[in-house]
Amino acid sequence: MHDWLRRYANDGIGALADKSSKPASCPHQMSPAIEARVVSLRRAHPSWGPLTILYELSSAGLVPLPGRSSVYRALIRHGLIEPGKRRRRRQDYKRWERSRSMELWQMDIVGRFHLKDGTELSAVTGIDDDSRYCVCCRLVLRATARPVCEALRWALKAHGCPSQILSDNGKVFTARFGKGPGPVLFDRICHDNGIRHLLTAPYSPTTTGRVERFHKTLRAGFFTPKDRVFATVEEAQRAFDEWVGAYNTRRPHQSLGGRPPVERFLLARTERLEVDEREDEPVAPSAVPARPSGVARWVDQRGMIGLAGFRYRVGASFAGEPVEVVCQNGLVEILHAEVLVATHAERRRPGTTTSTRSPRVLQPRAASTGMSVTRSVDGGGSISFAGAGYRVGRSWARRSVEVAIVASSVQISANGKVIRVHPIRHDRSKEYGAFSTPKGRPRNRKERAAS
Repeated sequence: MHDWLRRYANDGIGALADKSSKPASCPHQMSPAIEARVVSLRRAHPSWGPLTILYELSSAGLVPLPGRSSVYRALIRHGLIEPGKRRRRRQDYKRWERSRSMELWQMDIVGRFHLKDGTELSAVTGIDDDSRYCVCCRLVLRATARPVCEALRWALKAHGCPSQILSDNGKVFTARFGKGPGPVLFDRICHDNGIRHLLTAPYSPTTTGRVERFHKTLRAGFFTPKDRVFATVEEAQRAFDEWVGAYNTRRPHQSLGGRPPVERFLLARTERLEVDEREDEPVAPSAVPARPSGVARWVDQRGMIGLAGFRYRVGASFAGEPVEVVCQNGLVEILHAEVLVATHAERRRPGTTTSTRSPRVLQPRAASTGMSVTRSVDGGGSISFAGAGYRVGRSWARRSVEVAIVASSVQISANGKVIRVHPIRHDRSKEYGAFSTPKGRPRNRKERAAS
């Protein structure tokens, strides 16, 4: 009110007209010279965003620096980026990070990169979980077991051996869902070098989110602009190494406070270890860290095991499989085919100091005598009896087992030893028909005629 009175007293009735509220000057506004520099950096590096451009300006000693939003609006004004609605951050993700470098590597394979002649290449990649440093970057023609393991050996020789490696359930990484007994070559290399190989749960790509996010940056910064540019794999690999070198040493990482990954990676004590390259020779006991022997357990239909009166989850994908359970340092570690598949905090009853008895390996008991029939285990590790399916285990796929009714359970055995015992789920009235075909129903007319 006093402003209006003062304007009227000084300039008369004309001073009461509406005026613009725009300030006469804006000291922090980006100058045209800085805006031109921002635009030139973006045009020279189309994959750089506002944060990366600000990092480059800061490294060049520019003072004062513009704000991130100012750079973002300048890029929009020049048509260098498309403005989009900002997505809300998901709250259901559980974010985790190792406390130091060389404690965990995340490894994966990414494809759809081509040479001039159209040959498709794949990249075997690895990211240090703590520093986001790219420890593995090898282009291969085919992402089969041998090239992937050669890339792993290259990374181990270059950076040393991490404590753990995390990967998905691809057949080049594990025999968890394969038909063979395992372990695969990747598992053997990890075992021979004292590295614990961790696997993600099925259909959970967010577990390896570090390396998946690296693939997004890799595709935007190298795969897309360099696709069908190089004539040979060697030429593409040299360019790939240069890009990864810039990613590790120059490119600022948002999760590291705008610093390049190499600054945190070098904080780790990275000793170059002798990489064990043997593939088929037995592992010397001194080559692998000592681990106490565990107890054997069968995973039930719900993916659980029982130990000292408590239930621990392994995973439904391991139902019907034997596992080894090791208790040490307050943890319950569950291993399948010598690969760690689950870890839980050890649960104890009040007043006890340990949850297990002395470690021992359970021996299968002898099968009960009586009427039994022979059934063939299918590729999924199950059999059919009296119109119902019963789980045996993938390790028994394509083999024959004996099925018998003992009390109120279905007993499955092989070579006189019990494999699995299930509660009866089939219609008891169909048992007569099941026992009338002790060798199973003939599969075709020739087999029926022979029988």
